Amino acid sequence: MKLKKGGDFGVRILMFGWEFPPYASGGLGTACFGITKALTGLGHEITFVLPRIKGERQPLHVELLSASEVPLLGQYFDKDIFKLLDIKLVSAILRPYLGEGQYSTLLRRLGEGGERETGERGFLDISGDYGTDLISEVWRYGMVAGAIAQDLSFDVIHAHDWMTVFAGLHAREVSGKPFILHIHSLEFDRSGENINREIFDIERKGLTEADHVIAVSYYTKDMIVNRYGIPPEKISVVHNAVSRCEGERIYHVENGKGRKIVLFLGRITFQKGPDYFVEAAAKVIKAMPEVTFVMAGAGDMMPRMIERVAELGIGEHFHFTGFLRGTEVELIYTMSDLYVMPSVSEPFGISPLEAMMYDVPVIISKQSGVSEIMHHVLKVDFWDVNEMANKIITALKYPALTDEILVRSREELRDICWEKAAERIADVYRRLLN
Repeated sequence: MKLKKGGDFGVRILMFGWEFPPYASGGLGTACFGITKALTGLGHEITFVLPRIKGERQPLHVELLSASEVPLLGQYFDKDIFKLLDIKLVSAILRPYLGEGQYSTLLRRLGEGGERETGERGFLDISGDYGTDLISEVWRYGMVAGAIAQDLSFDVIHAHDWMTVFAGLHAREVSGKPFILHIHSLEFDRSGENINREIFDIERKGLTEADHVIAVSYYTKDMIVNRYGIPPEKISVVHNAVSRCEGERIYHVENGKGRKIVLFLGRITFQKGPDYFVEAAAKVIKAMPEVTFVMAGAGDMMPRMIERVAELGIGEHFHFTGFLRGTEVELIYTMSDLYVMPSVSEPFGISPLEAMMYDVPVIISKQSGVSEIMHHVLKVDFWDVNEMANKIITALKYPALTDEILVRSREELRDICWEKAAERIADVYRRLLN
C-alpha cells in the first residue's frame, strides 16, 4: 500500500474479470467499469486482467492486462495448482474436445510452458468467449494467473464471479495476498434447480476458500448462505449502482400514432423471465391493442419466444430487435414508455436504474436485488402474469401515477452511486489488510 493525500492508504488491487467496456457483452462489464472507476477515484490502483483483449486498447482509468498475452513459462507453472484444482473435475470439464490421451498431452505441454499452433512458445490461447468450452477457458485463465501474480506488486486480489475463481485462488497461492470473491450472479440464478454441477462446484470452492465474499444484494447473500453453506459473517453486501453518464439523453424520439412501447431488455434466457413477459403482453394487448411490446436481446430462449408470440397471435404487436449495444440501447430507452424486468432470479439488476435515468418508469420483479433499494417503483412476482399485465395497463393508462413514481425514484437514485459502493468495497480491503 502507498500513502495517499490526507494520510489514508491507497490499495493496489489485482482484479480478475471476464468482460470490461469496451470489451464487454453484458451487465458484469458495466458493473466492473463502475466499480473500478470509483475505486481509482478514491486513490486506489487497479490492474484488471481480461482473458483476451480484442482490437486496439483504449486509454482507461485502470491498467488492462490480457491474459492471452502473458507468457506462461516453466518456472511459473506451479505444480501445486493441481492441489488447487480437482483433476477429476478438470478432466470432465474439457470434454468433449479432448480424449484422455489428448488431455494428458495438454497437461504435459502446459508444464513445459504451453505452445500455440503457430509454434510460439510460452502462451496459452484464451479466447474469452462464452461458449460450450467456457469451463476449460476458465481453467486456462487460472493457469496464467500464477504468472501474473508472481510478476506484479499488489495488496489484494479481487475476482468477479465463478469464471475467475481459479485465477483468484491461484494468484493467492503464488502471492499470499488476501482473495475477495465478488458475486454478481450464481448458477441457481441462471439455471434454477437445473444447475450445471461443475459450475456449482467451482462457485462453492471459491466461496468456501475466499478470504471474504462480496454479494451484490441481500437476496444473493441469502442464497450464498442457504445454497452453499457459507457463514453470513464472511459476506458483505455492496449494492450495484448506475453512472450518471449512462442516463444522458442523446436522442429524443416521438413514438407517434399514439402507440405505447413496453420494453424488455436483457438476455433472453430462463433467468430473465422472457416467457412471463410474453404471456403478460398477450393479456395487455387484449385490453389495449394499441400497445407495442419490444424484446431487445438475444439468448437460447429466443426461438421459443418467437414461436409463442406467433401461437398467441400477437405478432403485429411484438418486435424482436436482437442484441443491442451502445447507442442502440440508448435509443431504445428513449423510445419506450415503460420498462419491465420480470426476472425469475436477479441478483441485482442495473437495467431498471438505467431506464429511470432516461425517465422511463419501470416494473421490476420482487425476486431481484434492485428491489431492495428502489422503494417507489411498481413491483410484481415474476410468475404472476395477471398482476404483471394489470400493472402494465395501469402504468400506461395513468401517466400522472408514473410521473409521481419517477419523481420519487429520482430522489432515490441520487443516493445510488458507484462512489458509495467503492467506499464499502474499500472498507472490506482495509479490514482484510489490517
